[in-house]
Amino acid sequence: MSSLLRDLSVPAVVAGLVAVLVSYSGPLAIFFQAAQSAEISPEMMTSWVWAISIGAAISGIGLSLWLRVPVVTAWSAPGTALLVSLFPQLSINEAVGAYITAALVIFVIGITGLFDRVIRLIPRSVAAAMMAGILFDFGLGAFQALESIAPVAIAMLVAYVVLKRLSRSYYLVLLFGVGVLLSLSMLDADLSRLEWRLASPQFIAPIWTWHASLSLALPLVIVSLTGQFLPGFAVLKTSGYLVPTRPIISVSSLVSIPMAFFGGITTVVAAITASLCTGPDAHENPDKRYVAGVANGAFYLLGGCFAGTIVLFFSIFPAQMIAILAGLALLGAIGSSLSAAMEQKDQLDAALITFMTTASGISVLGIGAAFWGVVLGCLAHFVQHRRGLSLQHLLRRQNEL
Repeated sequence: MSSLLRDLSVPAVVAGLVAVLVSYSGPLAIFFQAAQSAEISPEMMTSWVWAISIGAAISGIGLSLWLRVPVVTAWSAPGTALLVSLFPQLSINEAVGAYITAALVIFVIGITGLFDRVIRLIPRSVAAAMMAGILFDFGLGAFQALESIAPVAIAMLVAYVVLKRLSRSYYLVLLFGVGVLLSLSMLDADLSRLEWRLASPQFIAPIWTWHASLSLALPLVIVSLTGQFLPGFAVLKTSGYLVPTRPIISVSSLVSIPMAFFGGITTVVAAITASLCTGPDAHENPDKRYVAGVANGAFYLLGGCFAGTIVLFFSIFPAQMIAILAGLALLGAIGSSLSAAMEQKDQLDAALITFMTTASGISVLGIGAAFWGVVLGCLAHFVQHRRGLSLQHLLRRQNEL
């Protein structure tokens, strides 16, 4: 504690605060879309927000202090997007069972050091295409609003382009502010009912089914490993922090298990917001940037305690604006996923098959599109790259015989 107080700095605390604001102004909008799809009560939604906030707080503070590295954790945004396509056919109890299954699988992968080997089993193009397919429908939501509230949607699109040009770090927070102003002035939002409300977590009994395991748990493991942990560790590495993957994956997945009983989806290493806490803006001395990770967790803790206020705010916030914010917040992730999926031309067919299957939203045998996207994409990749299956190889073997 004495060293933490000695290393405390205003830039580090501000970096942690901004990272939380970015998460609450962008990815949290996706969480509320999932809640609307499940038609859950405000009380249950408060429990969800409490769980994901407390999970991020405990893991972020603990890991940052332990490793003396700015470890920023959050909830899985791509995993949350996956929920929207599965609700309401999937029950909340089944979702909780899938959360626990995913957390246990990720823990085993983390504690055994299998992370790198598991990642190599799934072609990078296939994993990226699946992630793009999951997020694609959300991106469309921002543009579909042009049909119903064209002036607001156009204003938000212009604000997105301008603000991102001005500040790539804080544009989501600024965009959220623009969304609030437009909601008050053009969508008749009434924020007068906003008040301070403490969270009241609600226990959810898990139910395990094959449908939930294959449609949610398995894709959640894949997107968490490839869409969160992999880029999250890349951000740390780029900033000069060569941290071991085993303790971070293990701790975050262990924290996910108790949080799941209250509606919290898998806790993961942040990718987008992590860059706010690991760069020189957080502190000129890399050894003291861990304070930003601790501050990030502390502000998540505060957000979790007042989750009721956050839920009340989003409940009186126009649903159309939430859809626009969620879509625009994910444009960067969609673009980077598509870029990674199409990067290797020899894997283009497998990536396209994965993307189209996942984005289609199909359900075969009660199993969601993300699972079938990975299966078909990996199958296409295997057929096209398996030695011995090419026409030239078969002709050569025939000539030899």
